[in-house]
Amino acid sequence: MKPPRSLWRRIGLTVGGLFALLQLIPYGRELTNPPVVQEPEWDSPRTRQLFFRVCKDCHSNETKYPWYAWIAPVSWLIAHDVQEGRKHLNVSEWHRPQKDADEAAEVYRKGEMPPRLYRLMHPEVELSQAERQEFLRGLRATFEKAEEAARSSSR
Repeated sequence: MKPPRSLWRRIGLTVGGLFALLQLIPYGRELTNPPVVQEPEWDSPRTRQLFFRVCKDCHSNETKYPWYAWIAPVSWLIAHDVQEGRKHLNVSEWHRPQKDADEAAEVYRKGEMPPRLYRLMHPEVELSQAERQEFLRGLRATFEKAEEAARSSSR
């Protein structure tokens, strides 16, 4: 037996109303970029270019938010991911300690970053094998140099 059309209409209106109400919850609406304060001393312009192609949306203050970033509940997920990413590594705030910079190359090498869902939504972040190797070398060189500088300044 098929449910009556009025039931489907009520379900549709309820779901639509709930979706509209979700838009009123402010979390994720602060999708703004703080100023860029300081970047690392990149080992080469190419490493910086590859980093900004693959990682900038979550690990810099130059996030490019897609149109769907303003629609709840997706906006909540994006805001959370960007906050978390910047907390672990933010190349736009190099003046403060970057607790996971030394792990960036290894995490990328293992395929843990960028996350699978992000890669699905942003196919431009996929690198060729040669680009991957170039990027890994550049990340190691850039962040090892930064580690050495931080160690020598703390002495």
